[in-house]
Amino acid sequence: MGIRKKSNKNPPVLSHEFIIQNHADIVSCVAMVFLLGLMFEVTSKVAVLFITVQYNVTISANEGLPEESVVNHFHHGLKDVATVFFYTLVAIIIHAIIQEYVLDKINRKMHFSKTKHSKFNESGQLSAFYLFSFGWGTSILMSENFLSNPVTLWEGYPHTLMPFQMKFFFICQMGYWLHALPELYFQKTKKEDIPRQLVYIALYLVHIAGAYILNLNRLALVLLVLHYFVELLFHVSRLVYFSNEKRQTGFTVWAVLFVLGRLLTLSLSVLTVGFGLANADQQVLDLANGNFNVLFVRITVLATICVTQAFMMWKFINFQLRRWREQAQAQPVKPKKPQAPKTKSKKDKANGVNGVSSNGADSPRSKKEKSS
Repeated sequence: MGIRKKSNKNPPVLSHEFIIQNHADIVSCVAMVFLLGLMFEVTSKVAVLFITVQYNVTISANEGLPEESVVNHFHHGLKDVATVFFYTLVAIIIHAIIQEYVLDKINRKMHFSKTKHSKFNESGQLSAFYLFSFGWGTSILMSENFLSNPVTLWEGYPHTLMPFQMKFFFICQMGYWLHALPELYFQKTKKEDIPRQLVYIALYLVHIAGAYILNLNRLALVLLVLHYFVELLFHVSRLVYFSNEKRQTGFTVWAVLFVLGRLLTLSLSVLTVGFGLANADQQVLDLANGNFNVLFVRITVLATICVTQAFMMWKFINFQLRRWREQAQAQPVKPKKPQAPKTKSKKDKANGVNGVSSNGADSPRSKKEKSS
């Protein structure tokens, strides 16, 4: 993210600078149109598609019992594209609020350089998102008992029905990572940083949307919570490092947890896809019922996860090597101590007094005595 300089000049309407300076207000007006659409009967049916979660399924355990036995679940469909679009707009608005009222104020006080300014903004935004997503995802895992009973990750597949919180969680996740694409333009991201950010945005979207479509939402939720915790620690450690460069303990803890996180991700993926789904009774491709449990899909899913984890480990190793190299260059080289001149020993001094020089030759005094 580049530094956004505010000027008193009013740029031309609909120019690039005008859109960048006022993009939060423009997006807020677009989102307000959908909210106002709920107030009118003519437009309410369309506005509901964008704002509320679609594909509600009501399940009644026993007929004639009170409302406590009625459970609402949701499944996915094409209408979710409209909902994801609306919450992409919401993510852009929240991004602008955090940037203007939190990060920009801290940047003015700390007086960071251009490089640190960009990294601080990135870590600040991602720390807020990872913290929120980690807490939200953990609450879903606890309420659905996925951690206490890991068999539920593959038992009963396909998991076409989801509780409201889980579906809304995935809608917001896809909305957030989609909003990161226009933010590359709004934040004036440097050209050399765009490829790196496009890669990790694409990786998030492919994995989250793929798990959502293939009804692997339970496994994806567990892996996302694990991954977000590790990433949260990294970006918080980087924020602490920017405030005081001597505080680098967080990076060491993150390095250990990063490796453990990759091992746990591979283990859970192989256990769920490679063993759990491979031993399931229904192994037929059935698009109508959402069953994708066939050999080709399982191999593709495992290959994608393994390649992604290997890519992350490769980036991690390069990061650590570069960090160690910078630390080695930062250490000052100790100058060599000058050697003191050698002094004559007492024996040499005594020989010099007796008429013998240090190189074994006779002194003038000894020659005179010999001649006499």
